[in-house]
Amino acid sequence: MIEIRNLTKKYSSVTPLKDVSFTLNNGDVIAVIGPSGTGKSTLIRCMNLLEKPTSGQIIFDGEDITKKGYDIKKARQKMGMVFQSFNLFGHLTVIENLMLAPMDLLKKSRQEAYDNGMELLKRVGMEDKALSYPDELSGGQKQRAAIARTLAMDPEVILLDEPTSALDPTMVSEVQAVIRDLSRGGTTMMIVTHEMNLAKSISNRVFYMDEGGIYEEGTPEEIFDSPKKELTRRFIRKLKIFEAVIDTKRYDFIRLNTELDAYLLKNDVSSADKYRIRLVIEELVQQILLPEGGRLPVNLTVEYSEQDDRCCITASYGGDKFDIRHSDNTLSLTMIENSAEEIEYFYDEHAEQVNIIKIKIRKNVWMDK
Repeated sequence: MIEIRNLTKKYSSVTPLKDVSFTLNNGDVIAVIGPSGTGKSTLIRCMNLLEKPTSGQIIFDGEDITKKGYDIKKARQKMGMVFQSFNLFGHLTVIENLMLAPMDLLKKSRQEAYDNGMELLKRVGMEDKALSYPDELSGGQKQRAAIARTLAMDPEVILLDEPTSALDPTMVSEVQAVIRDLSRGGTTMMIVTHEMNLAKSISNRVFYMDEGGIYEEGTPEEIFDSPKKELTRRFIRKLKIFEAVIDTKRYDFIRLNTELDAYLLKNDVSSADKYRIRLVIEELVQQILLPEGGRLPVNLTVEYSEQDDRCCITASYGGDKFDIRHSDNTLSLTMIENSAEEIEYFYDEHAEQVNIIKIKIRKNVWMDK
């Protein structure tokens, strides 16, 4: 239906899209997720030429809509757009908002446009607001009316740009219900959203955008349950990362602890977890790895997941094959094991740091209260 070929969009100081290519097939529901500023909205705005691509092609129903002289109104009649800011005409009633474009562009009669508009308002649960003006509606009602207005053009595909981001949390569910209904009805859609549960429940494909393009794509199960790439994993699990490199025995231990404390405070880690994390790092680095000759540098990573309030400490180090659970320092090892839910060791002879140890911090609820 829509084929994107090597799409690039450059601004004076940033390039949000670099050589992006994909195909949107008939019946697809693609959820586009990722951090702010990674080109998600720019992508779908380029697709209907609200933003003019710097280079690349957009093939829609066999025609290149980016070529010079193409009548973009022709494409927009078949490619509906739902904005986060509703964009309803304030001087028109809800039903008049729905009737305007079909009468003007599709040359429907007033009665036909009215009848179709009322059917669509009924579909989105808004028939009782047909004669209301936009300023008399709640945010959720405005967005449902905006979706109905888009459907009034009978588009082949609908692009939705953060349709719930401007809504009060209490109004989000009513708009999501309409979008879910559309997805179940086979409507071809591409939706930019920060609502992960919505993305997971309605889509058959998910794009995670980062580093100027589609960083990873897959089914909802692949992206949300088993992401393959690191940035996707961090985003999905809402991971907050602390990293440090210890490359000498005389490293600044006080500075490391100060930076670690700032990271733990910023992420509102519980007092009990803070204690365990500091303890594990000190025993692991100071008492086990550093006394072992030839282990430097030690690459240390602390991952805290906001999603499930869990923490994992990973240390990679050099030297011969060495699992810390075989350390002669039984006291330090016991202290680490008592603070850990799980300890995993890996050896990769092809890696720069051949030894990798992962320590998942134990959650003892009674200690956190």
